[in-house]
Amino acid sequence: MIESPLSLATVIAAATGLAFWLDYRFEAVGKVGASMLAIIFGTILSNVGLVPVQSPVYGAVGGVVTSLAIAWLLLSVDLRDLRKAGPRMIGAFAIAVTGTALGAMVGAFLYQDLFGDNTWRLAGTLTGTYSGGSVNFVSVGRAFEIPDVLFAGATAADNMATGIWLAVTLMLPVWLGRFYPAPPVADETGITVPVAGGQSERHAHHPYFAHVGMSALQIANLMAVGLLLVFTSEWLGGLIPGVPAILWLTTLALILGHTPLYREAPGALQMGSVALHFFFVLIGILSRFSEIVTVGIEVFFFTLIVVGVHGVVVYGAGRLFRLD
Repeated sequence: MIESPLSLATVIAAATGLAFWLDYRFEAVGKVGASMLAIIFGTILSNVGLVPVQSPVYGAVGGVVTSLAIAWLLLSVDLRDLRKAGPRMIGAFAIAVTGTALGAMVGAFLYQDLFGDNTWRLAGTLTGTYSGGSVNFVSVGRAFEIPDVLFAGATAADNMATGIWLAVTLMLPVWLGRFYPAPPVADETGITVPVAGGQSERHAHHPYFAHVGMSALQIANLMAVGLLLVFTSEWLGGLIPGVPAILWLTTLALILGHTPLYREAPGALQMGSVALHFFFVLIGILSRFSEIVTVGIEVFFFTLIVVGVHGVVVYGAGRLFRLD
């Protein structure tokens, strides 16, 4: 069994690198995604007995490393992009978030006896992931201190339900298109944009694989500001107990990311993605099959309820307000 901190850190880093490489190298594997691959690798390592159940390394990855990931990822967010979306797209997003929240409330009502005190934690975490993706999933789950076993079950259920929902969204528009007028089609220019560096189009536009030039100064700057954000948020969280540290972290990172110093933060997205996948490997390591099975089916149905209500609200309101 691999027990030394250095060896464990090496294994987690290797599993992360392998997940990214497989996602990059094989397009079919890329449909699973590096995030799910990282969880799978961690789960295999844990369930075959190669890594221990507990280690100080896990605390570091689940603590500082994950906080750094959130800080770096939020530094790369540009809220000015909302202006490009326009009021109709923002309205559609608001409807989608409302549908997700309603679905979480319905699921919580139906499963409150089964999950007990963890019902609201699970509902909040699923609301987060279906409102803002993996960063929200991790941030909300950590802030709510959702148990590791339940978190792992929710991760697996989220991936399964997302796959089903994506299949539904590919098929439904074909059928629903009969009830909507055809939208105007933009003129085709026939101009193709060359991809730099010989990358394939998928790699060039993928946030994990796009080439980003970084200097040592920029890397050091991101490391320093990331740690400063984590330290400040933890300090403020202790100073003002009513406001969790994760809320301080997300708020401060978003504010700093829109200042002149960090409005352009090359590499923040990439560094944040790598650090976040360390956490995904850890989630897999903390996932024991015998424990996940006990909560997996119920969590999956809970997730299906969230997604199902979300879908009804989105397509219903979309039809009502004529949102294409």
